[in-house]
Amino acid sequence: MILSAVAGFSTVKAQMNGQQIMEAVYNNPTGEDVQGELKMILKNKQGDERVRELKQYIRQEGQDEKKIMFFLSPADVKGTSFMSWSYADGRDDDQWIYLPALKRTKRISSDSKADYFMGSDFTYDDLGDRHPSEDNHTLLREETIDGHACYVVESVPKEADYMYSKTITWVIKDNFLGLKRDFNDERGNLLKTLHIKKFEKINGFWTILNTEMHNVQKNHTTEMIFSDVKINQGVPSGKFTERSMTLGQ
Repeated sequence: MILSAVAGFSTVKAQMNGQQIMEAVYNNPTGEDVQGELKMILKNKQGDERVRELKQYIRQEGQDEKKIMFFLSPADVKGTSFMSWSYADGRDDDQWIYLPALKRTKRISSDSKADYFMGSDFTYDDLGDRHPSEDNHTLLREETIDGHACYVVESVPKEADYMYSKTITWVIKDNFLGLKRDFNDERGNLLKTLHIKKFEKINGFWTILNTEMHNVQKNHTTEMIFSDVKINQGVPSGKFTERSMTLGQ
């Protein structure tokens, strides 16, 4: 009976198409709320590093997700905060940034989603949660990287003027985490690669703890290290407001 169930499950997974795989990635359970310390390490082509310390909170509200980050150091970015609301119905993310020097909160317009966030290799759009319905997904092949058996899925945006002409994602078969993703620019050339360097199951949820985005065209890298992670501790909805952005963590 157990062997039959396992064989049947494997057959179902083998029959998944690109759309179903990316929907499984998008719907991967993460807990009702998550919080922790975030370290952002920026490294240029000369190998010089800049380190930024942040506090991050994430909360699920129904099928939607809210995220807020507070910069704690160094002094030139301390007090800056960023908030993103992602919607399961496919609407564009709502995003805001608070700049303490200007003492005002700025809404990120759709035209600014391609801008890079705080000197990192992540655009504002990368920090959101792109809905699978916004792309056409094709399962290209299956292969093993870093010891993990993966589906390799190509995603082509439905809108003609999107910042990436396509992305290619290596999805771990066992847990549907996106282990690696290549981003191609508007001309179809490889622009940057995102790679998950560490992940663990915390309180029963697969949690990404270390990611690295490498811009191959600029030879610039941003590493994100997530630590002291707490899940389902009851982060209140009031944490995710424009007022909260101005008050800090």
